[in-house]
Amino acid sequence: MVAVPAPASSPPSQHAHIVAADGVPLAVQSHGDARNPALLFAHGFGQTRHAWNLSAAALAAQHWHCITADARGHGDSGWRDDGMYDFAQFVDDLVRVAHHAGPAPILVGASMGGLLGLIAQAEHDVFRALVLVDITPRWEPAGIARILEFMRAHPQGFATLDEAAAAIAHYLPHRASRHAAEKKSPERLRKMLVRSDDGRLRWHWDPRLLDRIAADGERQQQHLIDAARRIRVPTLLVSGEQSDIVSNSTIAEFMQCVPHARHVRVARATHMIVGDRNDAFTAAVRDFIQPLRPAAVHTVQ
Repeated sequence: MVAVPAPASSPPSQHAHIVAADGVPLAVQSHGDARNPALLFAHGFGQTRHAWNLSAAALAAQHWHCITADARGHGDSGWRDDGMYDFAQFVDDLVRVAHHAGPAPILVGASMGGLLGLIAQAEHDVFRALVLVDITPRWEPAGIARILEFMRAHPQGFATLDEAAAAIAHYLPHRASRHAAEKKSPERLRKMLVRSDDGRLRWHWDPRLLDRIAADGERQQQHLIDAARRIRVPTLLVSGEQSDIVSNSTIAEFMQCVPHARHVRVARATHMIVGDRNDAFTAAVRDFIQPLRPAAVHTVQ
């Protein structure tokens, strides 16, 4: 696997909002030329579209049209006034964004985004290929519990960016040995946080999601397994060698459900593969999608 170099200059990026079926605005960002084949990136629970910035920029520089979007209740997308979120809303939103991206994009979905992609493809046939990032229809409960514990840990928010950075460092101790220039700096955390009316910084997602979607996900497992069995498009599972969300047993079950799928395990990466080993992750995606580029499509320089 060859590492993907960072682009010499950032491809053009454009922002837009599209409206969900129930009126919730969904923030969408486009990287690169819209005439190139489309990749749609769907982030994980509690993340935002900015989790994909490095990968989207690198692949846009290689003549892919990369679309990143904030799920409802996350980032710059709208929140439900009544706080009543459910899994079906997120699936419908993803299908709507996929249609916005163009005909049959390739989905790159991390964690929650990958689960939504499985159902969207099984029920709506909107993608021509799937890349699932460290997620399988059945997951390890202890790993999910650790994520939810972190997400619930700071309801009072943070006084400064440095406080938020310290919380991230405590949650991701394996990154402590990185060179200082590679660490997530407090300034880079700005896009993950929003300042509340009380002046405190809080994570950029609706806290009501924790009780609604986290519980709903558990009820979806059989639905997800059934959806996986219906997948016929090219599929890649990228897992982290040190992940506590997927395991050998959940991967084996997934490969039985989707026997034509490929699996790449990224060394020295946890569930947060995209942040842990971005070059290796982007290279794995690039190697999978390059043969899927439509032969008749001219890549725009």
